[in-house]
Amino acid sequence: MVEQTQSPPSPPLRRTPLHDIHVSLGAKMVPFGGYLMPVSYARSGGGGEGGGIAAEHRAVREAVGIFDVSHMGEFEITGPDRNAFVQRVSCNDVGALEPGQAQYSALLTAEGTFADDCIVYRFDDRLMLVVNASNSARDWAHIVAQKRGANVRLRDISDQTGLLAVQGPGAEALLAPLSNVGVATIRYYHFAQGTVAGAQCFISRTGYTGEDGFELYCRAADLERLWHVLAGAGRAEPCGLGARDTLRLEAGYPLYGSDIDETVTPFEAGLGWIVKLDKGADFAGLPALKRQKLEGVKRRLVGFKVLEPRVVARPGHAVYLDGRRLDVVRSGTVTPTVNGAIGTTYLPAAQARAGTRFEIDVRGKRAPAETVTMPFVPRRTKTVEGGRGR
Repeated sequence: MVEQTQSPPSPPLRRTPLHDIHVSLGAKMVPFGGYLMPVSYARSGGGGEGGGIAAEHRAVREAVGIFDVSHMGEFEITGPDRNAFVQRVSCNDVGALEPGQAQYSALLTAEGTFADDCIVYRFDDRLMLVVNASNSARDWAHIVAQKRGANVRLRDISDQTGLLAVQGPGAEALLAPLSNVGVATIRYYHFAQGTVAGAQCFISRTGYTGEDGFELYCRAADLERLWHVLAGAGRAEPCGLGARDTLRLEAGYPLYGSDIDETVTPFEAGLGWIVKLDKGADFAGLPALKRQKLEGVKRRLVGFKVLEPRVVARPGHAVYLDGRRLDVVRSGTVTPTVNGAIGTTYLPAAQARAGTRFEIDVRGKRAPAETVTMPFVPRRTKTVEGGRGR
């Protein structure tokens, strides 16, 4: 008899502090990044691309929406060597940051590919990295392994930290009377420390939707109070992962595990601007990226629209150019503002220009598609200074 081995059971899905509130609002809860998260809310019209997700998407484009993103991971770095340490573990230039400023960056492998993308926040006395929930444990191990005698203290503060994203053209007007900070003065990719509805927060003018908005970091114990003050009729519309995905795709923002992963470098993904090869720190992937910069990339991430009506390209659908399979759809769906099927894939660098025609295998039928310039809709972030939202 051959002894059968069983796979170890998956760890139970975690819940954010707002789980019961999401359920009470009729949210459809789905596994995401090790958590049970709301994909859409019944009160917005019922789920699916034409229901709750579309209504929540429009609320962010036209007014203001609120997202529970407390599943994200947060790592705090203190100590005399904190800046030099983060210079070694991330590819952007932390030295360019002033206290009160944030930066889009990445943790890279030795091959120069994405271990994860992240945001770095610089305070007077510490730095904080915000990473994707699905990668949080792996990212923690990644940075701890690089400590190598650096005089820093590393703390995983994810469980103690709550995070709400308030996004849309009405975000500033909603937050202003509730905060002791002049939120109108917070510049894009900057943050300020203060209170919102009496809860201690730091208020960051960042987001992942392409609209103006803020991300509020607070103690997990204060999260429920903040939600009740900010969400509801006449305030911010509760929004789930579905709208977050359609909004970020229209804005041309990459998603780890889809558009970027451990097989893709920043140069291939159109994110070469976050790689500072000459910043004076020997970060992971530096030799590989210097070589790729010199030789040039062989492929690039492109955005596309599907040309055949009522055909939707989904992640994983095969992509063909001149009859040859080259990649798969990385991100793909119908989005409300575009009102059509769009997506991303990788094409050879020579063909990665707007107007290239190719085909996508959708359930055994080849559908025509054409590359377009991203973003698919104009971003309306307050870009007083450069930056990029997540």
